[in-house]
Amino acid sequence: MTLVQCRQSSFLRGRAVAVTDTATAGRALPHPEREQIRLESVLHALSDPMRLQIVRELAAREAELTCSQFDLPVTKSTSTHHFRVLRESGVIRQVYRGTAKMNGLRRDDLDGLFPGLLDSLLAAADRQSGRLRADG
Repeated sequence: MTLVQCRQSSFLRGRAVAVTDTATAGRALPHPEREQIRLESVLHALSDPMRLQIVRELAAREAELTCSQFDLPVTKSTSTHHFRVLRESGVIRQVYRGTAKMNGLRRDDLDGLFPGLLDSLLAAADRQSGRLRADG
């Protein structure tokens, strides 16, 4: 980590977390480094239906999406909370591009740390969604 990045680091729940987007340091968001991502944090983040919906959509689109591209049946502040939980747990990466906050799934990091976990959870969510639609 460079001296500039070190000065831009932030603390996230007692852990030093590097700010990853040094081009927009004033608007950069803290993310855990790959080695700091914990299984229990990932599972907690994905245990909420709204957050799981966000991750399912990111995985299906395989692209970065703005927060406004998600049709969530919650208030804007609640939506912001869900994105923050996903970011702080290491499930997504958020970066500013102009005025838009872009969200991307950290698939490479998650697959590297927990092989098969994300695909298994997404497949289980798809099966559950199919069952719920069939039940009415």
